[in-house]
Amino acid sequence: MINGVTGIVLVNVERPMLKEVISRIMQLEGVSEVYTVAGEYDLVAMVRAHDNRELADVVANKMMRDISGITHTRTLISLDVDSKFDLTPAFNSK
Repeated sequence: MINGVTGIVLVNVERPMLKEVISRIMQLEGVSEVYTVAGEYDLVAMVRAHDNRELADVVANKMMRDISGITHTRTLISLDVDSKFDLTPAFNSK
């Protein structure tokens, strides 16, 4: 069983800053991947955190406050996961 929380963070970005924002998001502890997507949002960031407080710190403080170019986020919290891969290492980065 995996202990922790996975946040799926939908991100809107000022288009000229897209590559810089991706680079900055990838530097955040807990971010395992960033997808560039088509549709209502520009990016999807997968955040693996030990608890909701840590997830909130990454999204509300580190993303929204510290990264210029992010205009809006929407965070989905995973309730359960089924995967073909062992996701345990994603939560043991600390």
